[in-house]
Amino acid sequence: MDLKEVFEKAVTDSKELPVRPNNEVLLNLYSLYKQATEGDITSPKPAMFDFVAQAKYDAWLKLKGVSTADAMQQYIDLVNKLAG
Repeated sequence: MDLKEVFEKAVTDSKELPVRPNNEVLLNLYSLYKQATEGDITSPKPAMFDFVAQAKYDAWLKLKGVSTADAMQQYIDLVNKLAG
């Protein structure tokens, strides 16, 4: 399997984890997924009082410059770690 196929399997596997990850891990999964599928963030910063959107934005922004392949591999590694 190539990296994209392994990544897509990890995305599916992430929805079937035995235990729901905490919010910090969920943000990490979200930001890695977005970086892997869309690249660097280009959307405007969300409203100041939209705390969930702000957290997602900040997590994704931290990955600016990470390549698609690196983000995919980090996502795969994290899901594998969570799955045990």
